[in-house]
Amino acid sequence: MPLSAYLVPVFLLVASNVFMTLAWYGHLKFKAAPLTLVILASWGIAFFEYCLQVPANRMGHAVYTAPQLKMIQEAITLLVFAGFSTLYLGESLRWNDWVAFVLIFVAVFFSVHDWN
Repeated sequence: MPLSAYLVPVFLLVASNVFMTLAWYGHLKFKAAPLTLVILASWGIAFFEYCLQVPANRMGHAVYTAPQLKMIQEAITLLVFAGFSTLYLGESLRWNDWVAFVLIFVAVFFSVHDWN
């Protein structure tokens, strides 16, 4: 398999997670907005997340198992969220958040590493 077969799904997962994080947490800066409007806006943003997530999983399943794809997606979610939380929401991560992230990245390593 070419290297792109492994990398393209990861890049698509990164892009989809940017949309997902914006849909799930972007509204926190607009607490005065009506909840109905926030939900509709989030659904609209999530549409683009799905347009990237579904192909990422479809292509990725050619080289990764479903559990591996999920673990990779979770690690990407944490990286994207850490940046979003800091840069967009202005909320710094605490030391225990970083420890939890590291433990999840260790889990990803064990999931994607070929132990055969």
